[in-house]
This record gives sequence, structure tokens and C-alpha cells, in this order.
Amino acid sequence: MLIYLDMCCFNRPYDDQSQTRIRFETEAKLELQERVRKKELQLVWSYVLDYENSYNPFAERLASILLWRSLAEVRVRETESILDQGKSLMQLGIKPFDALHVASAINANADLFITTDDALLRKLQSHPDIKALPPGDALSQVGHWYEN
Repeated sequence: MLIYLDMCCFNRPYDDQSQTRIRFETEAKLELQERVRKKELQLVWSYVLDYENSYNPFAERLASILLWRSLAEVRVRETESILDQGKSLMQLGIKPFDALHVASAINANADLFITTDDALLRKLQSHPDIKALPPGDALSQVGHWYEN
């Protein structure tokens, strides 16, 4: 299964872990990454992740996140198609960087787009080209928790 984690996901472990939801999303995201390491899942990395991460003011976090690029099975570069699709997504009220993340995931034929952004998840809820889930729901799907 091919997954795309947006920058919100990569940064979740650095958020205040005193809230139950944030701890849960962090643990789910870390488990998804562990499955990438074990080659049970495939990761998509995009130029948008590179760009957004380059503005991380914390050098240690920037470097830690950047390590995931080397584990990505698919790398997405900027294309006119992605830019056009990003513009279309922005017409749905999606913010520019989020739109480019989603367009990159669609371009890579990702099975799941994973984010902690509730507003983005709502806007993508019925999008025909991508399935967007928060980390916990994504983990339950890749783990087939509710099939039996």
C-alpha cells in the first residue's frame, strides 16, 4: 500500500503530547512509519515536503524529517499537472500547500493521504481521486482491524 504523509503528520511528534488525541495520532503515525521501515508500506515523498520542511526553524526536526525522503519508494517532482491539480483543489477551499500535497499524492497514485488537519480531511471527504484519513484511521485500515 502506498501512503502519503503530509507535513502535519511528520511534525505531530513535536506537538504538545499532553492531549490524548495528539498522543494517539503520534503513536499511529510512528507505527505507520515503522511499517514503512519494514517495507510493509510504501511511502511517497514530494517536492512540497522538501520545500515545506526547508522552512522548519528547528534544525534537528528538519534533519529528522528529511531522513524519510531516503525511505520513500516514490518521489514526486513538480509538474504542470500537479500545479494544475493544485489550483483545482484550491477552488475547493484547500490552502495552497495542502493542495500541492494532495495533488502530489494523487499524481503518485497513493492509496492513502494521511493528515492531522481536520479542515483538510473534511474538504477531501468525498474527493473521488484520493482517500484522506487521519493517522489512527489509516493505521486501522492498513492493519485491517475491522474487516473481521
